[in-house]
This record gives sequence, structure tokens and C-alpha cells, in this order.
Amino acid sequence: MTLLSDHGFRRLFLADTASQAGSQVLMLALPLVAVSALDASELEVGVLAAFQTLAFVLIGLPAGAIVDRLPKRAVMVVADWGRALVLASVPVAWWLDVLSIHQLYAVALVLGVCTVFFDAAYQSYLPHLVGRERLVEGNSALEGVRTVAQLGGPGAGGYLIQLLTAPFALAVTVAGFAWSAACLATIRRPEPRQERRRAHLSREIGEGVRFVLGHPLLRRIAGCAATANLFVSMSQPAILLLLARELGLEAGTIGLLMAAGGLGGVTGALVNARLARRFGQGPTMWLAVGLTAPLMFLLQGVAADWRLALFVVFEFFFGAGAVVFNVTQLSFRQAITPEPLLGRMNATIRFLVWGTMPLGGLFGGVLSEAIGVRNTLLAAAAGSCLPFLWLVTSPLRGMRELPVTGGRR
Repeated sequence: MTLLSDHGFRRLFLADTASQAGSQVLMLALPLVAVSALDASELEVGVLAAFQTLAFVLIGLPAGAIVDRLPKRAVMVVADWGRALVLASVPVAWWLDVLSIHQLYAVALVLGVCTVFFDAAYQSYLPHLVGRERLVEGNSALEGVRTVAQLGGPGAGGYLIQLLTAPFALAVTVAGFAWSAACLATIRRPEPRQERRRAHLSREIGEGVRFVLGHPLLRRIAGCAATANLFVSMSQPAILLLLARELGLEAGTIGLLMAAGGLGGVTGALVNARLARRFGQGPTMWLAVGLTAPLMFLLQGVAADWRLALFVVFEFFFGAGAVVFNVTQLSFRQAITPEPLLGRMNATIRFLVWGTMPLGGLFGGVLSEAIGVRNTLLAAAAGSCLPFLWLVTSPLRGMRELPVTGGRR
């Protein structure tokens, strides 16, 4: 029996589908609002990218401890409605001719806060919903949703932006978050009763941090992902500026090019289990990172002609590698962590992994303005070749099966 036959998981699947589809439009539309509608500078685009992930640094750790005290599904519903409402302010302000870059900064920050709570609750809710023995199946199904959304979302979003303009295209994302909240609200499976905690919040946060940093494999996985995200987030403002401003491509074309990452992600999801059986789970993780990162150097040759194919190759294989790495490491993290620590483990990992992204986005904007977009992408490509060293110099290098020691503590 497949997980989709389970009512609770099916509702989570539908919610994730709507949320991911809207998020793909958001990923392209929010920076394009700054670039095309507000004529933002390279630095302002980088600052906007930093604000989109700043919440993981500001509240990432306490969010996990708070989520561990609350019903996970209720947290996700409130976070979805929060994202829908704050994002709706952008087309309204544009229609009233009062939209500013500072409002986009504020919207990006609030979106990030809601996403911090949603992600910590979502990753802690899944083991309860499907059981630890079916985590790989559940994560693969949800990762498949994300990659399918990446496949069709950017192209559809790009043409939607051309048709409606970037501010009003965000209404699709608002609808996606609202639909996600409605689906989650209909899940009726009761959650385990949360025990009343007497420990101070800072003590609970410390437990999560010590668990992650004290675990030799989790520490290496977090280091790899954090380093990778630093350089990938550095490249993202530069990539958008390269395509939209230097090459003069329209939003629809940019969306279609970025859809190659979704196609690669679908491919990665399909071959992930086969790769893990062939090479082992540990080697699969470091190979997925180490073999795809150097492809970022291809961006140096991209131009507004047949050489756009270089961007497609980069997006495809980068997307495939990211999915293979993410499914393997996320399933391991969820399976090895005691249930009372799930929220804090996920929040600690997100704090470490996403905490480098505001710096990367800011560096990308500053460097693009100081040394140019192409040189910024060259620096990001060189840095992206480093993260796999966290894994290849650890016991993960040859581990065919990763240990599983989760359960209630």
C-alpha cells in the first residue's frame, strides 16, 4: 500500500504540492520585482537575498525548541496563513503605487520567519505521520513534489510574470500558501500529547545544539550543507543579474532555463535509491556534492545564443545532485534523532545550514557591484568545490549503511 492511500499523508502531499508550486513563482517573482519594477541595484538585490534567509540566523534555534512544545500541524497552518497575508501586501502596495525596496526587505524577513517555524514543524511532523520505517518513502514523495514544481514552476511562473507583471504574479503564491493551510487543517490524526516542559528555553535549545554538534556524522553533514549553501547563495543574485540584466532575457525565458533544475531534480529522485544501493548511502552523499559542484564553472561561458545550453547543463546536474544529497541526509537525520528532540535537531541543522545563506546573498550582491557578475560567479564556483571535503574526510566516506538509532528518549 502506497503512502498516498493514507488520508493524513495525502493531505500533507496536497498541501506541499500547492506550497511548492507557489514558492517557485515566489523564487523568481520577488527578486524580479526588485530588478524590473523597482530598478534595484546589484547591492540591493543581494540585500534582498540576505533578508530572505536572515530569519534562520535570528530565530532558527529558539523556533525548534518552541515547535517541540506545540502541536506541529497547528504551527504549519499558522505559518502558511502568515506567509499568505504578508505576501499579499506586495501586489496591493504596487497597485497603490507605494511599493518600495524596504517593503520587500520586510516582506522577505517575515516570510523567512514563517518558513523557519513551518520547516521545523514539518520535518518533525512527518515521522509521526508516516512512521520512521517509511521515512525514505515519505521524503522521496515530497521531494518529488518539489522537483516537479521546479520543473514546471519556473517556466509557468516566468510567463505568468510577463503576463501579469511580477507583483501581481505573487498572487499565485498567496493562493498556494492558503490552499496548503486549508489542506493541513483537514488532517485529523491526533498528535502525541506534548509533555509539559519545566526546563528553561535556553536549556532546551542547548540540548538540540549539543546533540547535533556532538554527533560525529550530523556535524559533518551540517558542515557540508552550510558551506555549500554559502557559495550557492552567493551565486544566486549574480545568476539572476546575469540572465535578466546582462543578457537581457525575458522572465519567461529565465523561467524555462531554470526549469532544467527541476528536471534534474526529478531524475535525481528516480535514481537516488539505485545509487544508494550501488555505492552505499555515505558515498552517495559525497559523490552527489563533489561531482556536480564544479559544473558552476560552466556559467563563465553562458551567452544569449546557443551557449545558453551551458546554463541548462549546469542547472540539470546541480538539481539532480541536490536532490540525491537532500533525500539521503534528511532521512538519516529524522531516523537517528529521538522523537522529543526532532524539532530542535531540525532547527539546529537549519540554523547552521541556512545561517550561511544571508552572508552568501549579501556577498553575492556586494561582489557583483564591486568586481562584476562574471567574477562573482567564478568565486562562487571555486568555493562550491570545497563542501564535499566535510564528507570525504569523515567515516561517511565508505559507509554503505548509515546507522539508525532514533525512537523515543
